[in-house]
Amino acid sequence: METNFKPMNGFVFLTIILISISTAITLLINSDNEAIMIIPGVLMIFISIICMLGLFVVNPNDSVVLVLFGKYKGTVKANGFCWVNPFMIKRKITLRARNLDSEPIKVNDKLGNPIMIGVVLLWKVENTFKAAFDVDNYEHFVKVQSESAIRKLAGSFAYDDIDEQDESKFTLRDGGDEVNHILEKELTERLHTAGIKVIESRISYLAYAQEIAGAMLKRQQATAIVAARYRIVEGAVSMVKMALNQLSEQKIIELDDDKKASMISNLMVVLCSDKDASPIVNTGSIY
Repeated sequence: METNFKPMNGFVFLTIILISISTAITLLINSDNEAIMIIPGVLMIFISIICMLGLFVVNPNDSVVLVLFGKYKGTVKANGFCWVNPFMIKRKITLRARNLDSEPIKVNDKLGNPIMIGVVLLWKVENTFKAAFDVDNYEHFVKVQSESAIRKLAGSFAYDDIDEQDESKFTLRDGGDEVNHILEKELTERLHTAGIKVIESRISYLAYAQEIAGAMLKRQQATAIVAARYRIVEGAVSMVKMALNQLSEQKIIELDDDKKASMISNLMVVLCSDKDASPIVNTGSIY
């Protein structure tokens, strides 16, 4: 469990160390080769050098994890010039927010289609004890677990082919905030082990794999054409119905069933054709 460690003022100990070294040098100069003065001087210099190992600086949004003979003593988060027991092992861990822009990886979606997907992850260390001791390398842990979460997310949803009647489902392409929320939740659970806080995560790249991209593009184009034709036919039927109703209401002309069928056929051909109609002027009787 993370605990806060309050170190001693580094400037005070630096002053004491400098005074000790100056005193030791004075003793050595005035020793006249007498052991009674040389030995204390040498010891003072030796102890001063060891004490200097306890000096360190903590920058803003940085921390230092302290370990003494294999025992965790605490974490220094207050920035400044500090001093601790020189035998403590000091490990710096930054508390700054960091980005992970993962390279797009090839995975299979829920339907088995190969796709390329990448994410952007904004994260920071929240618990220095877990980051330092619960995992071997927390930065590598973030990278590996992010890739694992991407693979799980891609396998849970289709890229864009779903049953339109099932409104409760969504795809990777049109899921938007829902998909990003699921990804963020998955990463939060995975990275909690390392004391990592997930600030934000989003899909940054999403596309079909190269080997099926052409086929999927043709399928999308075919779907768009079918949808457009459906709209055209729907509009044409409405226009034909409106034309027949107005002719009947305004009594412009009386049409029997055969003439109505011929008129409907001609109008549908004109309205639904993908090419412009070529009009033919009939100068004689239509009978």
